[in-house]
Amino acid sequence: MTSSAERGMPDFTGDFLAFTLAGGRPAAGQEALICANGVRATWLDDGILRLEPSTIDGTTRSVLVSAGIHGDETAPIELLSFIVRDIASGALPLACRLLIVLGNIDAMRTSCRYVDDDLNRLFTGKHAQLPQSHEAPRAAALEKAASDFFAHAASDAGARWHIDMHTAIRASVFEQFALLPHTGAPLSRAMFEWLRDARIAAVLLHTAKGNTYSHFTAETCGAQACTLELGKVRPFGQNDLTRFAGADRAVRQMVSGGEGVEDASMPRVFTVIDQITKQSDQLELHVAADVPNFTAFAKGTLLARDGEYRYTVRHDEERIVFPNPSVKPGLRAGLMVVETTQQTLAALAG
Repeated sequence: MTSSAERGMPDFTGDFLAFTLAGGRPAAGQEALICANGVRATWLDDGILRLEPSTIDGTTRSVLVSAGIHGDETAPIELLSFIVRDIASGALPLACRLLIVLGNIDAMRTSCRYVDDDLNRLFTGKHAQLPQSHEAPRAAALEKAASDFFAHAASDAGARWHIDMHTAIRASVFEQFALLPHTGAPLSRAMFEWLRDARIAAVLLHTAKGNTYSHFTAETCGAQACTLELGKVRPFGQNDLTRFAGADRAVRQMVSGGEGVEDASMPRVFTVIDQITKQSDQLELHVAADVPNFTAFAKGTLLARDGEYRYTVRHDEERIVFPNPSVKPGLRAGLMVVETTQQTLAALAG
């Protein structure tokens, strides 16, 4: 292996984002480098980098941190590049096996959400149903990267983690929130405590299996996985990264083996009870175009109409998350959730 001390800071760790956007590839024989503190950095593929501490044993935690699954969600992409830089330079200790993934590279390069299809709906094999999609090969590559990484991970409870960082298209009642995939396994107290440390205000619990990256790693790789929504979409270079300090600090604590800070409240919890599905291009979504995520509606409110299809609020209060009438027919045009904080937190395992 080539030493970074001999070569200077390697490009793909010094500014991983710039290196990736430029289509950089390490020279032959330089895909693996030794950085500060004996950290081994291995470039695996476009936007995929493995970092490993000098010493690994059977209890070493394996952590996948991803961003850019949607190409225009730039703030967490920038945060990840800074984390890579700080680990490689020795400014941030590394105490785990770490896989860094920048997701939809082509969409990142053109500042769009995706080219043909939402990459975060193509996992758990869904990409095989859309072989002509520009995103399908990338979904397959990211599945393989995660599977290969976790195949060498410890099997102890809490040894496998996946944090998938996003930003939302619209404003939210809770600016920073998390979504947990549904696998049927008990909810993890360690995950909720980490989300608390990350200053995540709310958690949304899925009640059905999905095709997101975090669902794939949770179900297929046995990882404790979550999707983070950390604010609004903005162009590269226009993010106020101080707004994401809580999540950034919590990720850094996880990868460095630091202790969390228990001076925040547990997040509020909401459970999915239904979704608004777009039946056709005639869908009428009866909410303002800029309605924030987690906006509450009272029982009896008609929220959607699409031919014979209607969605009317059935509970005393339901909140809408990710309303988007412009999705393709057959896809989700909004999630409906109710608050379940007390019963969820009381039942946490571990």
